Amino acid sequence: MKIAFMVTRAEPVGGAQIHVRDLAVAVREQGHSPDIITSGSGPFIDDLRAHGIPVTVLRHLVGPIRPLRDVRAFRDLLTVLREQRPDLLTAHGAKVGMMGRVASRALRVPLIVTVHGWACAPGTPPVQAAVSRRLERLIGPLASKVITVSEFDRRFGLEARLVAEHRVVTVHTGMPDVSSHLWADPGRSPPRMVMVARFEPQKDHVTLIRALGGVQTVPWNLDLIGDGPLRGQMEALARELGLGDRIRFLGQRKDVAQLLAQAQISLLISNWEGLPLSILESMRAGLPVVASAVGGVGESIRDQETGYLVPRGDVDLLRDRIERLVTNPELRARMGAGGRRHYERHFTLDQMVKNTLAVYQEVLGGRGRQATQVPVITGSPV
Repeated sequence: MKIAFMVTRAEPVGGAQIHVRDLAVAVREQGHSPDIITSGSGPFIDDLRAHGIPVTVLRHLVGPIRPLRDVRAFRDLLTVLREQRPDLLTAHGAKVGMMGRVASRALRVPLIVTVHGWACAPGTPPVQAAVSRRLERLIGPLASKVITVSEFDRRFGLEARLVAEHRVVTVHTGMPDVSSHLWADPGRSPPRMVMVARFEPQKDHVTLIRALGGVQTVPWNLDLIGDGPLRGQMEALARELGLGDRIRFLGQRKDVAQLLAQAQISLLISNWEGLPLSILESMRAGLPVVASAVGGVGESIRDQETGYLVPRGDVDLLRDRIERLVTNPELRARMGAGGRRHYERHFTLDQMVKNTLAVYQEVLGGRGRQATQVPVITGSPV
């Protein structure tokens, strides 16, 4: 099977990029031929090429809506796809999701769109949500199938009339395992917390830092991994609340797995999400996780078993949950071990690849091609 994976941007590296990289490497090992089409530069492209995955960079493709550049990018995309002649197109990202639908119809090649969180999900900016909802309803039916990485997104897509029920399926994201020397020791004290997230409106560093402002009588430290336009404001807020010597702003890092292995608590405080990879990485490392109960987060965390779910923007409850873990090493160890087991049962890369390929083969089988039917896991594992 020759598969074209389209990703809007190569940077910053986030969940969609990591998902595509892991999936492309895995399907190639099973005898398929993946090609990546994206824009920009950076470690995502370098990593793909190091794995021997062909990459095509579209010069005019950008994330924001830019009508003139978008027309040029679409023409470039058509040229590339005519040259590659893939059996199947897959799109990861709002912009390539739109372009891919039109290209699919023009070239008569089936398209599968993978939704890593709807751009109009609860918590997204109202104008963005309204525009995205209208576009999805207009050209959404051009996709042969839609994969959502969380059951929350599947249900939301149906309720918001973004997709028909027979065309959408949930395949939970999975991640490759790491060696045991990258497993954490959550019972160690004093605890170090970590949050892997860009400083942008989707993430809610404000609520986290304000919650920590009320947890200063016990020892802890926090590493914030990531970069973005709001970083300066968050550094200023930390200094204002007297947390400047407790919080490290580490920027974009390539050694996230090593930093998680040194931590005792993982955090992800957000306004909206799909199924965040940072939570899966943390459970894989054996860390308890405290996260905002948005999107598909509740499908990865078992509340009060592998961590805590906190309503979006709830400073007081977040402070309480963090303080419970900071002051109780036995609780951290128990929840961390539960998270590791939960990862092994539901979120391995092998499970994701098997179920994703089943969807691919189903779509191609519908066009008269040979398909091997493999049951697809849908719904929540919790």
